[in-house]
Amino acid sequence: MAAEREIWITGIGLLSSLGEGTEIHRKRLYEGDVPEVDTTSFPPFVIHPPPKIDFDKQIPKKGDQRQMGAWQRIGTYAAGLALTDAGAAGNTELLKKMDMIVAASGGERDFAVDLALLSEQRGSNVADVMLNEGLMRDLRPTLFLAQLSNLLAGNISIVHGVVGSSRTFMGEESAGITALQVAQSRLAAGQSEIMLVGSAYDAEQISALIFRSLNGLCLKHEFAPVFAPGRASGITWASISAFLVLESRAHAEARGVRPVARLGAIHMGQTRRQPGEVEAAVTGLLKQASGNADSANVAILSAATGAEPATSEEYRALLKSGLPVRSVTSRLGHGVEVAFPAAVAIAALAVKEGRLFPPMPNVPIEDKVVYSLRRVIVTGVGHWRGEGAALVEAVR
Repeated sequence: MAAEREIWITGIGLLSSLGEGTEIHRKRLYEGDVPEVDTTSFPPFVIHPPPKIDFDKQIPKKGDQRQMGAWQRIGTYAAGLALTDAGAAGNTELLKKMDMIVAASGGERDFAVDLALLSEQRGSNVADVMLNEGLMRDLRPTLFLAQLSNLLAGNISIVHGVVGSSRTFMGEESAGITALQVAQSRLAAGQSEIMLVGSAYDAEQISALIFRSLNGLCLKHEFAPVFAPGRASGITWASISAFLVLESRAHAEARGVRPVARLGAIHMGQTRRQPGEVEAAVTGLLKQASGNADSANVAILSAATGAEPATSEEYRALLKSGLPVRSVTSRLGHGVEVAFPAAVAIAALAVKEGRLFPPMPNVPIEDKVVYSLRRVIVTGVGHWRGEGAALVEAVR
């Protein structure tokens, strides 16, 4: 497509259980550190907890911090890390024209208020009146607004001054894939020059864990890597945020910044999830993402969730490809909308490093290595709907 332009990743902001920023993620991944998991805070659920964060470093006003939910705080913080990494933080003229796309859930519940209202309802003959009065009494306006999905983008605009166009996508894992797809497509078509795109998820929500457990979606009692043989179905939810600064090559060169990696087109699918359809979809997406390139110096980073039967079907497609595979989820955990952006961020770090990080022990699909890594295909299969793939390439 002659009209398309080369798109560079010029900034990455990462927060996960491994720590804060790209350097600590690179260090811990390549040293083969054991993933950080928490099996005691929300038993029997296994989660990847957030790191210790001094929010003042990226969100200096305490009032801004107080009115945000936890997912908004870690998202706004990671967005600040990405802007800093791209050399854009504090550059008012650049931030004025920077567009933003965020993938978000429906926000968070105030669990204490929910419990209080439910308790009052049990003894009330006018439950609807009691509910309205309780909401007016117990929810501050800022707390209520914090439940809206587009408030993450709003807070990023307020705190960091990103005031170009703004879009928020909802729709679980598909939202994260779509956010990157739209951002890359707009840049490639010349409809934008620089964009901030990403997401965040807070795993430490007991109401969400209970809800997802009722659907059989939580890993319980003991951690196991996503592709470990004999692993039980279940997701290790993670408090995680990932933001990327994407820009056209010409724009980046004009302001004198070097890329972390090159981002190709994002390909998506939406199967009905009949038996075998995910495997076929992932096989097709791998071919689309790789194009006509040969299989040398290529690896796959998977954002597989751990939920069945989708994960087993993705596993079969990845195994059939014959390429080296690594699971991002096994190392960072799963954050729904943020899963795919986080995997793309890790892929960018890997191609810049020029080598693949070590395999996890006792996970045979991760045994293969690649000695000179130049391209990574990122795959993402939602726990319920949505499949995607992207090609991330080294820029030398």
